[in-house]
Amino acid sequence: MSESRKPLHRYLTPDTWPTWIGLGLLRVACWLPHRAALAVGRAIGWVAYRIGGERRAIVRRNIELCFPDLSPDEQEDLVRRHFAALGMSMIEMGLGRWASDEHLLSMSEIEGVEHVLEAINNGKGVILLAAHFTTLEISGRILKLNIPPFDAVYRRSRSDFTTEVLRSGRERSAAATIEKRDIKKMVRSLREGGIVWYAPDQSYNRKGAEVIPFFGIPSMHTTATSTLARLGSAVTIPYFPRRLPNGRYRYTIDPALEEFPSGDPVADTQRYVAILEEQIRQCPEQYFWVHRKFKNLPEGYPDYYSDLDASK
Repeated sequence: MSESRKPLHRYLTPDTWPTWIGLGLLRVACWLPHRAALAVGRAIGWVAYRIGGERRAIVRRNIELCFPDLSPDEQEDLVRRHFAALGMSMIEMGLGRWASDEHLLSMSEIEGVEHVLEAINNGKGVILLAAHFTTLEISGRILKLNIPPFDAVYRRSRSDFTTEVLRSGRERSAAATIEKRDIKKMVRSLREGGIVWYAPDQSYNRKGAEVIPFFGIPSMHTTATSTLARLGSAVTIPYFPRRLPNGRYRYTIDPALEEFPSGDPVADTQRYVAILEEQIRQCPEQYFWVHRKFKNLPEGYPDYYSDLDASK
């Protein structure tokens, strides 16, 4: 590890004991048969739905905004299914860290690997363009087993311990991890013909971002993907995971986006958002609705989260 990082055992202090206990229970759950483990995850999600008033309100508000055609009962059903998906994502995070390659391969199918291999064989760097679905962490391990080594972008948490837990787990999949603000390191990796696994869909502060509708609602989106592709002379390949009703996983790697970047970063980002919306509609409960997707808007736009108490 670099000098700026500490191994996990160095964080074994009383204030982190609850997290350590949770990790221990998660490790035990991962020993269960897969469907049983996912059932434990759904139970975790049910508890989170019952006690997570503020988070439940955020999910409700996001779903109200993005799926206005659903009836109130249908919206609430989607909220419940989302919390079940969140609970299963905890189990899947553990599987991404601890499961054997054989176990992961036995419950997964992937298509489109040839698109990545073609770009690499042509000497091009690849932006593997993803998004924050609840299956994100387990999908990294499947990628590792099917494509050449890649770098993964991560987001630093307020807690150094939480950051290290998430980052070290992602390093079970990635050759290296890159903090999301380290554009230079991403560009260097791409110019060297590497692969960067990148999910730019969460709300960003106004610097380097533009207001682009998401399901028709104004939302701040970074335009960095277009910049990365241009500076890194890279191809951009969308990639999306999906948890199937039978507990298996399907991973789809699409063909490289043509004429990307186009020279218009906003148009490029709108193109990504349209692709993302199409994927979300296939499994809406699996998108990360617990995030405040419509925050950080400029003055003059509504504050969509100002009255969350009404949605608790």
